[in-house]
Amino acid sequence: MAKYTIAWMPGDGVGNDVMEATRTVLDALKFDAEYVPADIGWEFWCKEGNPLPDRTIDILKKTDCALFGAITSKPNAEAKKELAPDLQSKGLNYFSPIVKLRQMFNLHTNLRPCKAYPGNPLNYRDDIDLVVFRENTEGMYGGVEWHPLPKKIADALADPEVGHPERMKKWYEKGLENVAFSSRIVSVQGCTSICRQAFEYAKKHNRTRVTLVEKPNVLRETGGLMMRCFYEVAQDYPDIRADDANIDAICMWMIKNPQDYDVLVAENMFGDIVSDLCAGLVGGLGFASAANIGDEYAVFEPTHGSAPKYAGQYVSNPMAMLLTAKLMFDWLGEMDLAKRLEGAIAKVIKEGTIATYDVKGRGKGDSTIQVAEEVARKATEGVAAGA
Repeated sequence: MAKYTIAWMPGDGVGNDVMEATRTVLDALKFDAEYVPADIGWEFWCKEGNPLPDRTIDILKKTDCALFGAITSKPNAEAKKELAPDLQSKGLNYFSPIVKLRQMFNLHTNLRPCKAYPGNPLNYRDDIDLVVFRENTEGMYGGVEWHPLPKKIADALADPEVGHPERMKKWYEKGLENVAFSSRIVSVQGCTSICRQAFEYAKKHNRTRVTLVEKPNVLRETGGLMMRCFYEVAQDYPDIRADDANIDAICMWMIKNPQDYDVLVAENMFGDIVSDLCAGLVGGLGFASAANIGDEYAVFEPTHGSAPKYAGQYVSNPMAMLLTAKLMFDWLGEMDLAKRLEGAIAKVIKEGTIATYDVKGRGKGDSTIQVAEEVARKATEGVAAGA
């Protein structure tokens, strides 16, 4: 019986390509796991009206963790048009299956390391080593939104005792049928948890600075709450520098001086934004991994999209997915496997002999599978000889 059971969710597009490549490396490392196929993504939305079928949720509940490739996501109106004809009249609304997974399994922490591996010609600088902690279940991505804006909601917001009657006046004038509303909801518990995890990570890994990314001068209540929680938590870590920056300002400062930053922490949307910026500094989304971590379960995914037009061509960079597998090893406590995998990835990047087209240039790159096979070779060098 295998030591671990892993939910295997390739998803859409190049998710299948990079997951196949990753399996090549996992098998070479002799990772003792059973991989349980689980359906997720656009195909199941179109055929079944549900991109996250109940059978997949059942599988996740019975496994140790999940590896996830990529999904195609489209606006609701466009998504409805692609439903099977017999489903189009059933009033179904598209939702992001990964967002639903985060909320359903309370995967409150999104960990996104962004490290510049030496030899990568796409590095903005070679001395960048950042980690983003993104709150994963609250904030602007909490999913509490409406279109059109229901009159009950508008009236509540216009109530002089609890709302903003003067500010709501213009929305009534525009016609509530013309108004869409998305909420940003945060809690003391959510803000405190993500901040504490950022500081704990810094303490454990000898990192010296934690920076909060927010916008409290405009988002006064939600941003203000996050700010207060951050500095309350910081008091428990006097040896770690704690500071904050507005989301717009830090995008400029990280281009100017990315090496000055260490651990970043943010609510959901701001964490999403700043982590993509960080990825761009270390080679792009082809090198960007992520872990969605809860108290009892975790889902690991690269941060790139599904790129449907490249599906099955095996041209996509598998490094993000391989680094994602490394995060899985970390979470499972398989530190030797994590070390060997990251070391092999670093060697392949430094040598630069085998790489996909995003690194070498269009028409010059090696295949997704060739890169994975090279990583597998590096990861197993000397193992048979007992090294």
